[in-house]
Amino acid sequence: MVQAQQGPRRGGGGPRGGGPGGPGGPRGDQNRGPRRDRRRGEEDDTPEFIEKVVFINRVAKVVKGGRRFSFTAIVVVGDGAGRVGFGMGRANEVPEAIRKGGVIARRSMFKVEMKNGTIAHDVVSKFKATSVLMRPASPGTGMIAGGAVRAVMEAAGVTDVLSKTYGSRNSVNVVRATVDGLKRLRDPQQVRAERLALAAGA
Repeated sequence: MVQAQQGPRRGGGGPRGGGPGGPGGPRGDQNRGPRRDRRRGEEDDTPEFIEKVVFINRVAKVVKGGRRFSFTAIVVVGDGAGRVGFGMGRANEVPEAIRKGGVIARRSMFKVEMKNGTIAHDVVSKFKATSVLMRPASPGTGMIAGGAVRAVMEAAGVTDVLSKTYGSRNSVNVVRATVDGLKRLRDPQQVRAERLALAAGA
């Protein structure tokens, strides 16, 4: 009789077994399946951006118990199709600083006037002690830029450009000067039409 009582317990399809009510049964698979598909769909709907970390600065603060380190990350984000932005994130850990910088950069994205993979016209931008000269280049020239200027151009999707940095090579100043110069770009045809309209009105 002892064997007769233990037999159903070993072979039964209770909640811990592989029956319909167990975690491995079809009901559990049906519940998990749609959730996975929904999550994948949400990830696919989010746009993909080019994110580049230009510079990471470490600052040490001396306190009673020792040193406390904080990090500042300069992040450039672009879609590779003419939109770019940059941000500075500060945190006690490097990954968190990069994440904050990426969030700020996505909020500050703007449209860059481009033509055939290069910028619309010449521009000289200055920020504090840094000056950046940017000129359009013919197709096949490539990216004649270095450091922070190259990171901004690649994130924006510029393939051919000539650039030169004068003065301070501080990464923050170079990025700000480059971004300010790209914001000042205008479509030459639109500017021509505006000037003709002003001349006709005068």
